[in-house]
Amino acid sequence: PPSDDSEFVRRVYLDTIGLLPTVDEARSFLADTDPHKRTALIDQLISRPEFVDYWSYQWSDVLLLTGSRLRPDAIKSYYKWIRDRVASNTPWDEFARGIILARGSTIENGAANFYALHQDPQDMVETTSMAFLGMSIQCAHCHDHPNEKWTNDDYYGMVSLFARVRGKGWGGDFRNGDGNRTIFLADRGEVLQPRTSRPQPARPLDGQAISFDDPGDRREHLAKWLTAPDNPYFAKAIVNRVWANFMGRGLVEAVDDIRLTNPASNEKLFARLATELVRNKYDLKWLMRTILQSETYQRSHVVLKENVADQRFYAHSYPRRLKAEVLLDAISQVTAVPTVFKDQPAGTRALQLPDANVASYFLDTFGRPERVLTCTCERSDEPSMTQVLHLTNGKTIQEKLEAKEGRVSQFL
Repeated sequence: PPSDDSEFVRRVYLDTIGLLPTVDEARSFLADTDPHKRTALIDQLISRPEFVDYWSYQWSDVLLLTGSRLRPDAIKSYYKWIRDRVASNTPWDEFARGIILARGSTIENGAANFYALHQDPQDMVETTSMAFLGMSIQCAHCHDHPNEKWTNDDYYGMVSLFARVRGKGWGGDFRNGDGNRTIFLADRGEVLQPRTSRPQPARPLDGQAISFDDPGDRREHLAKWLTAPDNPYFAKAIVNRVWANFMGRGLVEAVDDIRLTNPASNEKLFARLATELVRNKYDLKWLMRTILQSETYQRSHVVLKENVADQRFYAHSYPRRLKAEVLLDAISQVTAVPTVFKDQPAGTRALQLPDANVASYFLDTFGRPERVLTCTCERSDEPSMTQVLHLTNGKTIQEKLEAKEGRVSQFL
C-alpha cells in the first residue's frame, strides 16, 4: 500500500534536503486537502537552499573533498565549484566535463583540484570510472578483469588519456601553503604498460583509440565518449546513485559496482530511466522528481505477508538508518541546539561542512567517510557498541539537553 501522509512527509524531507520537517511544516502538510499536495511539496523541497547543501555534500563525498589532502583555500574553491553547479542545476554531462577537462589554478578553478588530488594517471582513471561510470576497473590494473569484460589493455588505454596531465606548485609547502596548484598539459609523455613495456594507444574503455601523435587534449576525447548519448554506462551510473539515495539501495547494488555479472534488479526500469535522463538533457532535478513522484518511492514501509522477505524489488519501502550527518543535524534540530564545529561559523550544520576532515567524534562514530576512495564502502551504517554508549552518555546529546537555550530548557 502507499505510505500515509505522515510517513511520506518525514521521508521526503530527509531524503531530499537532509532535514526533518518542522512541526509547523508537518501540520500544514497533514491538514492540506489538495490531492496534488505531494507533488507540490516535492517541487518546494528541490527549490530550497537546503537542497543545495544536501546534494553538494553528496557530490563532495564522490569527489573526495577532505582537508587531509587539500589545503583550506583549495577545499573552499572546490566546494564552491560543486555548490554553484548544484544551485544552478547544471546538467550532469556538463558537470562531468567540467571535472574531466579542468586545468589552471586550483584556487581560481575549483574543479582543477580533482587533479591536485590525483597526481597519478592510474588514480585519475580509477576515480573517474567510479565517479562517472559507477564501475571499478582497478582489477584490470594488473591483469584482465575476472568479473568484467575489461582487459589490462583497456585499463592502460584509459591511463594513456591522462598521461600528459601535469601539475606544478602547492603555493608553498603542502602543509603550510595555500594549496594553489596549476594543472596543465605536457606536449609529450606516456605511461608504459608493465606487461608489455610499451604505452597503450589512448582509448576510452570501449571507444575509439587516438593516435600518439594527436596534439590535442586527450581528455577531450574521453569527455566526448563519456557524455555521448549512446554511452551505455554514464547515464546509468548517475541514475543508480540518485535512485539509491531515495530508495536506500541501488537498482544495481552496490552503486559503484555496475558490471555484467552484477545485473540490476529491474533491467528494463534501469534502461528506461537512463534513456529518459538523456532525453531530458541530464537534468538531475527531472530525475529526482520522477523518482519522488513514483508509487515505488511512496510505498509504505509496512510489509504484507506476501512481501515480507523482499529486499530487492521495492515491494515496500525499506527502513534505513540516517546518515551520520543527517542524524547529527536532526538531533540539533530537535533539541534546538546547533552543533559547534571548530573554525566554522556558528549555526553551521553537518551537511554544510565542505571538508570531511572537520573534527567530529559523533560523525566519525556513526560512519562518516574519510573521502580517501570514491567508494560507497567508505561510509558505514553498521551499528556498534561505541554508538550505543555515545548516545546513552556521550556529550553530544547530554550537552544539548542541558543547554539553557535548548528546547528542553524552554519547555521547563
